[in-house]
Amino acid sequence: MDGYASLGEARVGVRFGVLGPVHVMAGGRELTGLAPRHRAVLAYLLLHARTVLSADQLSDAVWGVAPPDTARAQIQAAVTAIRRVLREAGAARLLVTRSGGYTIEPEQLDLEEFASRMAVVQKEADPDSAARQVRDALALWRGQPLADVHADYVESARSRLEQRRLAAIERLADLELSLGRHEDLIDELSAHVAAHPLRERLSGQLMLALHRAGRQADALSVARAFRESLVERQGLDPGRAFVAIEQAVLRGDADPQLQPRDKAAVREPRRANFLPYDIPDFAGRTAELERIAGLRPGTTILTIDGMAGIGKTALAIRAAHALAGQYPDGQLFVDLQAHTAGHEPIEAGAALETLSRQLGVPAERIPSSVAARAALWRAELAQRRVVIVLDNAADTDHVRPLLPGASDSLVLVTSRRRLVDLDGARTLSMDVLPAKDGVRLFTSIVGERATAEPSAVLDVLQLCGFLPLAVRIAAARLHHRPRWTVGYLAGRLRDERRRLAELSTPDRGVAAAFTLSYRHLDAERQRMFRLLGLHPGRDVDVHAAAALAGVPADHAETLLEDLLDAHVLAQHEPGRYTFHDLLREHARATVSAEETGEARHDALTRLFDHYLRMAAAAIAALYPFGGLRRPSLAEPGTVSFADDAEAGAWLDGERANLVAACSRAADGEWPVHAGQLATVVHPYLDGHAHHADAIIVHTKALEAARRRGDTAGEALARLDLAWARWRQGRYEESYEVCGPALDLCRAAGDRLGESRAHNTLGNVCLRRHAYERADHHLEQALALSREIGNPVGEAYTLSSLGISHQRQGRHRAALDHHCRALALHRRLGNRSGEAGVLDLLGQDYLAQGRYEQARDQHRHALELYRELGGRSDEAAPLNGLGEAGRCLGDHDQAVARHCDALAIAREVGNRAEEARAHEGLARVHHDRGRVDAARDHAERAQRLYADLGVPEAAAVEALLTDLG
Repeated sequence: MDGYASLGEARVGVRFGVLGPVHVMAGGRELTGLAPRHRAVLAYLLLHARTVLSADQLSDAVWGVAPPDTARAQIQAAVTAIRRVLREAGAARLLVTRSGGYTIEPEQLDLEEFASRMAVVQKEADPDSAARQVRDALALWRGQPLADVHADYVESARSRLEQRRLAAIERLADLELSLGRHEDLIDELSAHVAAHPLRERLSGQLMLALHRAGRQADALSVARAFRESLVERQGLDPGRAFVAIEQAVLRGDADPQLQPRDKAAVREPRRANFLPYDIPDFAGRTAELERIAGLRPGTTILTIDGMAGIGKTALAIRAAHALAGQYPDGQLFVDLQAHTAGHEPIEAGAALETLSRQLGVPAERIPSSVAARAALWRAELAQRRVVIVLDNAADTDHVRPLLPGASDSLVLVTSRRRLVDLDGARTLSMDVLPAKDGVRLFTSIVGERATAEPSAVLDVLQLCGFLPLAVRIAAARLHHRPRWTVGYLAGRLRDERRRLAELSTPDRGVAAAFTLSYRHLDAERQRMFRLLGLHPGRDVDVHAAAALAGVPADHAETLLEDLLDAHVLAQHEPGRYTFHDLLREHARATVSAEETGEARHDALTRLFDHYLRMAAAAIAALYPFGGLRRPSLAEPGTVSFADDAEAGAWLDGERANLVAACSRAADGEWPVHAGQLATVVHPYLDGHAHHADAIIVHTKALEAARRRGDTAGEALARLDLAWARWRQGRYEESYEVCGPALDLCRAAGDRLGESRAHNTLGNVCLRRHAYERADHHLEQALALSREIGNPVGEAYTLSSLGISHQRQGRHRAALDHHCRALALHRRLGNRSGEAGVLDLLGQDYLAQGRYEQARDQHRHALELYRELGGRSDEAAPLNGLGEAGRCLGDHDQAVARHCDALAIAREVGNRAEEARAHEGLARVHHDRGRVDAARDHAERAQRLYADLGVPEAAAVEALLTDLG
């Protein structure tokens, strides 16, 4: 027999420790032989000493919801190893196997000894003796509790233990301050405050010690630091007790007193903990947990709201477990079942009975009426400090009878609705998981497969909308399908028609959770919710929602706000409402199932009519010179904007929705709407350099027109698409699209369309330096514009003809055409057109060697564009300023202006001006002898020009040859 066994159980006790590294001591020596996993199991048994724990409970605690296949075997191996170590000390009997699992019955456990010593403190009348008892209790701590244990349960368990230690430290400080030992406390309290800057009572005690030591300035510095930390991290103000000390210090009171705690505040925690299991793989929510932890005792009510599956209950339970040390009279829980499938909500009377019984009130003392039960409940809580979780509440009325009266308790209420009528309550609205926390949650369940495919994990999380419930279900499906990869799961989730079905199990599912939320809405709100599923865009404003539902705007806003409060809608900016991605799919499925095809068609027709009228009104306000190209609309003049700024803001806010609406209309039964909407928004998309969006809407309009044999619509779509392609520098595609448009317009006798086609073809030829063909097309466009009385088209065509003359060396003709164009634009009040011609005049003067005048014209053009907010047009005059600056020998200004032009051109996708900026920079650096920089920019310019298919590439090639 070994040495430990010879000691005998009767003579040598075994001492267990969790208040530091987990250890087992016998005869003054630490027993070895426990591997890290064994210590994790032992520590969990010790934390639940004298409680029978099953192998499954131990497995869940150690690994969470995704234990390995060998979990049960590893638990059994750990128990065997612990028993072997105890047997060496002759104490194997301490680890007992029961029918339901295992339990440990330690004779000496530092945690229990700590609790016992603190219990004695509460009965000790002599403060000096009580202080010694607290110091003895704190001496049992050997560092961070569970310091060498790594398991899923450790984080929450460690937090609860730390709270108990801090409560003891604060109790010791109270006692020492009462004994006048403030000088001795200062260093000790300073260290604790530095470690726990949000611990209000510690900061208050340090303030008091410093003040009594005559260090008023230092005391106020502590107060200031605490206030700043509290506001910065939690957005809160200190409690009344702290403020009272601060004010006393400011007044210079001789001996301010720390507000005494009642006995409940320092009582050791009882074992009345009715909280559900704290899931070990809880991920993230650090800011939310810190905010809850910082709530001051004193009948504090916090409502936690959010959409189905967001993790409200998990957060409340995690927080309540962590706060157990601060609320030692009990941790209570009741599920009010407002959104529990197959159950009616728990009535207030039944909930009050459950809560009262959890407090230990005998059944015979609980009255029958709800009012009497509520009064008893408030009386029982009056002298207690408990944390109460009221989970799954329907609304404010559901919760109000359950709230304490005067008490130092904390109430956490979870609900899918915002409980806006709960007076005095604080609110915490939960959002989806941040990406890093979503990855952590998914990986904790899936394991190595997730680590091996990080990109696929992010795909899965995005397809789950970072909704915790969806992430858990997706991870669980993968965990139980060992042959699946994360990428394969992502592929299955990409099918929108099956995504919600994939995110379900026999016991729970995302769609089922959403359905419960939907059923709690009344009929009118259900209809609004499902009709919003028809909206093709990402968000919706009140007026679009009103159009969908066919109701007045003010009533639509009421419905939307109610849906927002019910967390079936979200709001990322005032006045705009959106869905979580999965809820959007649920709404789409619901509207398909519950609305007739005719009702869906009518709703979308109303929506497309709304967007068409609003867009036409906005365009009319911002672009009054495009009237000849807008289609006639039903109900003209019914919509107006207060000013240009409001019209522009509407277009900016609705741009993505307008593109989506055009696409949906074209793909469905609204081809006319698609064509009209594309035509209406063309000036805005073109003027603000949204060329990629323009390509989408005009391509869709073209496809829709061709399907229905609408040659007039096809011609208009081709004209707009050709110009958008020209803007992108895709000249070959522009020419191919525009040629058939010219033929269609001629056949239809559409002189305006024919003029526009000639203008576009002429500009394509200009870019290719095909000046003879360019002049032919542009002269035709000019004649047609004059024939039909289109001065806007005439002015723009004169500008293009001026460019052709200038590039062919006909400087007087160029200047004449540009001056006539400028006069026309000014007569019309078209300031954007005016700015464009001023820039062209700058090029004319530059070609004539009149560099100062060129610079003036480019500067005026730039100023006018900036005044109009036309950032996308600024690149051209900036490049002009760079070229004029180089010719004037102002190389620094030339480089600066070309760099500015380059940044804007890249931002808006103007490849022609981007190439021009690189060429300008190459020539400036060449002039300054900076060969490497010149070559770099010249090569970039040459690649861009070659990609554009324009002759400028040859000129840059010559520059590269000169650079060697």
